[in-house]
Amino acid sequence: MPGAVPLLVLVPFVILLALKPILPEAGIVWPKSIAVPFIDWINVVVDVFRKHEIFGVFTVKDATRTIAYGIEWPLDIMEGLLAGGFKSIGIPAIPWVMIAGLAAVFGWWLKGWRLALLAGGCIVYFALFGKWSLSMTTLSLVLVAAPIAGAVGVALGVLAAKWPPFERVLWPILNVMQSLPHFSYLIPVALFIGVSHRAGAIATILFAIPPMTRLTVLGIKGVAEEVREAGRMAGCTRWQMLFKVEIPAARDSLMLGVNQVIMQCLAMVVIACFIGAKGLGQDLLLRLQNLSLGQALENGIAVVLMAVMLDRLSRALSEKQPERRPEGPFWRVHPYLVAAAIVIVASIVAAVLTPYAQELPRSATITTAPFWDAVVRFITITLYDPLSFIRDGLLIHVLIPLRTGFQWMPWIAVAALAGAIGWRVAGPRLAATVAGFVSFIALTGFWERASITAYMVFFALLLCVIFGLPLGIWASKTARRTRFVQLLCDTFQTFPSFIYLIPVIMLFRVGDVAAITAIVIYAAIPIVRYTVFGLRGVPSETIEAAVTAGCTPRQILWKVRMPLAFPEIMLGVNQTIMFGLFMVIIAAFIGTKDLGQEIFRALTFNDAGKGLVIGLCVAFIGLTVDRLVTEWSAQRRRQLGLA
Repeated sequence: MPGAVPLLVLVPFVILLALKPILPEAGIVWPKSIAVPFIDWINVVVDVFRKHEIFGVFTVKDATRTIAYGIEWPLDIMEGLLAGGFKSIGIPAIPWVMIAGLAAVFGWWLKGWRLALLAGGCIVYFALFGKWSLSMTTLSLVLVAAPIAGAVGVALGVLAAKWPPFERVLWPILNVMQSLPHFSYLIPVALFIGVSHRAGAIATILFAIPPMTRLTVLGIKGVAEEVREAGRMAGCTRWQMLFKVEIPAARDSLMLGVNQVIMQCLAMVVIACFIGAKGLGQDLLLRLQNLSLGQALENGIAVVLMAVMLDRLSRALSEKQPERRPEGPFWRVHPYLVAAAIVIVASIVAAVLTPYAQELPRSATITTAPFWDAVVRFITITLYDPLSFIRDGLLIHVLIPLRTGFQWMPWIAVAALAGAIGWRVAGPRLAATVAGFVSFIALTGFWERASITAYMVFFALLLCVIFGLPLGIWASKTARRTRFVQLLCDTFQTFPSFIYLIPVIMLFRVGDVAAITAIVIYAAIPIVRYTVFGLRGVPSETIEAAVTAGCTPRQILWKVRMPLAFPEIMLGVNQTIMFGLFMVIIAAFIGTKDLGQEIFRALTFNDAGKGLVIGLCVAFIGLTVDRLVTEWSAQRRRQLGLA
């Protein structure tokens, strides 16, 4: 029984550490000369798919490029509508004032004047700060990719929910896909489709499918049996049961999936600039490479505003409930339709009267780049010595010793530790799974790089817990604090990951300190959110019983609320690690020497095998922690009577 072997958690690890001086080299760091040739095997398969003709007619590469060309025409249409127009037939793009007005009307219809002001204001920013063409190109890609990813995700989710064998096969694939870093999607797409705007769209679609599939499965399987029974009693056929009963009943999960798809698309469309996706991401990357941080920050703000706008609109759409129409004249019955018609007519007239209503010329736009460049110079000159002191002190006294310690540990000891914890938590099956994940990383020959990645994520996790846990405890004490902190978390979570590189470069230049700072900012959100959720979710009856027993507020927190909330807090730690792994790969852009740097090299040379193997190494680090923490949390919740 798992509970009968608590000492196995540390004993094998300690013994193997003590035996390191006599361990063979292959038990410490598996030599690259005898590494399992996963990369070569994958590249052989990729070459077969690229060159082998099916039935002597076409290759897989031909098929994927045909699909990509099919996606190109909706991209061209959407981009023509929003940004460039259709010059061949003399039709201009939609005027910016019309898009701003319609966005405001849409927000008004969904959730009132505040959302209208937010949506319209974001559109105005794009035009006023000279980011119109770039922003609309990015938005057009999201508006094409999100529906396709959503439709594919729903189809896969329905099939998995209805056919258990398919679900058993699909679920591990989804786990790996959601654990893979963004860049692992780019290399195979570039190989099979090429470097182009449509390749960026394909990568974005692939990246956004898993969350929609997961939430569709959970939504369909979560439909109450009473609802299905009512459908059967009404004489529904199988298709009627699906489309008339189950999908409407799963609306909340499906709409949450739509929100997640949109946010995943926007996160990926920025990174997809590495394989040719046009828009804000491409320009942001160029500015970062040239260290034009003022212009990069303006682009970053545009990406953030687009993320916030799409997030708020999609959330409001998911919460929108049917409303009873008032009686009276047409304008009273359909006020939003009338308002949209007025916006359209007024915008067309304005665009005819002045070109400023069509698209603001560069001379009419404003920029804050000189201000931000001055801020960078101020930080560089004035704060250089104290920031250098902090950076160098962390490197010399903390980070380098910690990195050395992680690299010193033999891989076989780490595999034994993971296996022992897995055995203690859930028995031999989980032990074999997590030990296999660690062994795979070692056998690829990238153990040293993986150790550096692990040390960076570990130290970032410590900082996230040190700062995030007290913030979550503070926020959980009142509903007002909870709303404020949740608003901050929602806002920061909508920021695309590249945005976090800008302030850390300003403060710490490039290197491990800057990378870890970016990871902390990006990955601290889950630990705060789950701490608040766990503490606020403690049953009120339990707290009342503690008060009746004479417990002080401090005793209630540490003796009652924290133990009951600890499973949820550990899930937050788990998500923090996953966020940290995503960000550590992005942070390789500013000079780290870990698995992220290897992925960048694989992307540079279009090495699909290396890119996928490195991506799997990152995924297996995350999946090792995820499987252990998730299983432990579920068991702990059952022990506490919370599940």
